[in-house]
Amino acid sequence: MDEEKLNDELTEVTDKSETDEIELDEKSGKMNNFKKKFSGTSKTKKIIALILVIVIVIVAVKACSGKGKNDAMQASTYTMDTAVRTSIVESITGTGTLEPADKYTVTTLLKGDVLSDAFEEGDIVKEDQTLYQIDSSDMETSIEKAQISVSSAQRNYNTAVKALDNLNVKTKVGGTVTDVLVEVGDEVSAGQEIAKVRDDSVMTIELPFPADEADTFYIGQSAEVTLYGSFETLSGTVASVSGATQVMPGNMIVKNVKINVDNPGAISEEQMATAEVGTSGSTQSGKFQYKENRSVNAEVSGEVVEIVNDEGALVSDGSTIIRLESDNVTDSVQSASDNVKDAQISLENQYENLEDYTVKSPINGTVIEKLVKAGDTIDAGAKLCTIYDLSYLKMTMNVDELDINKISVGQDVTITADAVEGKTFAGKVTKINMAGTTTNGVTTYPVEVQIDNPDEDLLPGMNVSTEIVVSQADDVIAIPVGAVTRGNMVLVKTGANSSEDPSIPEGYEYVEVETGISNDSYVEIKSGINEGDEIAYIFSSSSDMFYGGAMMAMG
Repeated sequence: MDEEKLNDELTEVTDKSETDEIELDEKSGKMNNFKKKFSGTSKTKKIIALILVIVIVIVAVKACSGKGKNDAMQASTYTMDTAVRTSIVESITGTGTLEPADKYTVTTLLKGDVLSDAFEEGDIVKEDQTLYQIDSSDMETSIEKAQISVSSAQRNYNTAVKALDNLNVKTKVGGTVTDVLVEVGDEVSAGQEIAKVRDDSVMTIELPFPADEADTFYIGQSAEVTLYGSFETLSGTVASVSGATQVMPGNMIVKNVKINVDNPGAISEEQMATAEVGTSGSTQSGKFQYKENRSVNAEVSGEVVEIVNDEGALVSDGSTIIRLESDNVTDSVQSASDNVKDAQISLENQYENLEDYTVKSPINGTVIEKLVKAGDTIDAGAKLCTIYDLSYLKMTMNVDELDINKISVGQDVTITADAVEGKTFAGKVTKINMAGTTTNGVTTYPVEVQIDNPDEDLLPGMNVSTEIVVSQADDVIAIPVGAVTRGNMVLVKTGANSSEDPSIPEGYEYVEVETGISNDSYVEIKSGINEGDEIAYIFSSSSDMFYGGAMMAMG
């Protein structure tokens, strides 16, 4: 009979009874006394007696029911444990896939026949080592044409520059400017005479000598020149002897000999003279000539913008007489310069393209795959081979935002691979990427781990697990993570039973503790309980999750 049913029956009996005074013997609670006192009473007294029995039964049921429930709940929900002294290692774990230090798929932009290959799959190759040679005969022809274009453009440029320099009209002899035939602002045509320059410092006279005697003369030989009128004698030198002979009156055969004489200042072109060379004398007299008496002509057309050396000026060979200006000449130089640059760029591009016909390894590494061999014909963009740099391996693990600040470059990493049982491998953190990825409100950050000199059992593409130890505490008091509740409280057996919560086991009470580091299983207790203290806690995944999240930040 449960409590609710007993209450209903009690109410029903009470409603049917009449009001009577009942005296009870309070000193005796035994049923035999109760029965003796009311034996032989009226119907009403019997009903009252029944009510008392029912009340006693209800109280007994409640007592038994409550105690059973408490004991059952405590036995089924609390886990008993003991604070122990141990070592705690806090680590961050992750997973990833191994990758080579570097990898490269060799391709080509060319179309052609593969003439040779110099490697096989599995070979170790060096950076810039030749892998393939592709037929480049067409490219070599293109380069030769490009070289011709550069040469032609350079010649045109040189001509244009010379024309630009020819705007400075120069004399080709030294002497005195005797005439300037143009003025500033005049338009000058190519070939037009613009000035005259005469060198009268040295006079030249050409005289006939007997041919047989002239044949004995030599250049630079001394000569004596006698001036007509004054009969003054001047020293000179043989400048040239003609190779041709002439027949003079009286059938005398002669050769003309040129003699140079330094002009003392008074000799002019009208002066007559004879000469002797050694013992041989000239057969006739002759007139002096200026050694140089030339016209200065413009090489290009243009406008006179400056007369640099006017009449009477002494000039040397190469001196500028006038300066011209011409937009056409200037434009031609610029155009020719541009053409040279274009031709050179085209040639350089051809040479660069020629390099593409020799396919080289872009990295140091191992040939993982060879797709093309000598004798094959390839199209532009074709994949030729794949090279891995296996000097080290790397992988990327994603670290939770709550743990990322515990990671630093250079930390040691322990690595295991399902494909390699019974072995662990050492790595180091080499890079922490601050560009996180957020999924369902949780942000993770990529952390790169490098394995130097990897074991030959580890291969790119293998799935691996990683562990990074971020802190460690040795010989510390520890309890299960789930035993610490919100507010850093732990249920500890003290022998007291001061708690008003009937769900707490007898003799236990909550004690505040100071926590340290923790891992998935245990948390360090710095103060609040001692080694060997008995604790109780309600084991659930939620308590673990609570401490592993918010509480771990306290440690």
